[in-house]
Amino acid sequence: MNDQTPPATVRVFIALAPPDHAKEELARELRPAYGTHPHMRWNRIEDWHITLAFLGELPAETVPLLRPPLAGLAADRRPFCLALRGSGTFDGRVLWSGIDGDLDELHMLAADVRTTVKNCGVAFEDRPLRPHLTLARARRGDRSSAEEIAEGFAGFTGRGWPAERLHLVGSNAGRSRGPIHYRDIAAWALGDPGTTGS
Repeated sequence: MNDQTPPATVRVFIALAPPDHAKEELARELRPAYGTHPHMRWNRIEDWHITLAFLGELPAETVPLLRPPLAGLAADRRPFCLALRGSGTFDGRVLWSGIDGDLDELHMLAADVRTTVKNCGVAFEDRPLRPHLTLARARRGDRSSAEEIAEGFAGFTGRGWPAERLHLVGSNAGRSRGPIHYRDIAAWALGDPGTTGS
């Protein structure tokens, strides 16, 4: 019976997601590393995202309050061009791909998202935006695998794509020992006033 009880809190973030063709282009570049470094904890390709604001664990009843103001923010924005480019690591263990394109628009959108969330009364750790896609994590004690893979596709430059949708995402992090899975709580097309009710 207990597994039917909805969680009292939800781990939440707000993000953009590359389109499938951009993710597939990067996945082709990474394919050799999947074979040579199977012990890395690879994120699922469908979960790749660019975090604009990480809100952490929120009371479940707070999450619906974010929907109308975020929908309004998305409606007031226009799509802008981004691309996946290069690679690197955080702390030698977290492998990422970088983001290129209209970074001024990306930073402005992230700032507006964070202001919108704060105006809803939601407190969160407001870290500086470092636009990236997290691809994988090395296991504890493995200080070389992520660096080796990052060096292998440091020169990667993907084709540009329009960032067209703002996503409010929930995850199951911390609820199980298995891999983290993400799900859209809601998503809104940028520049589409008809999505304010989604």
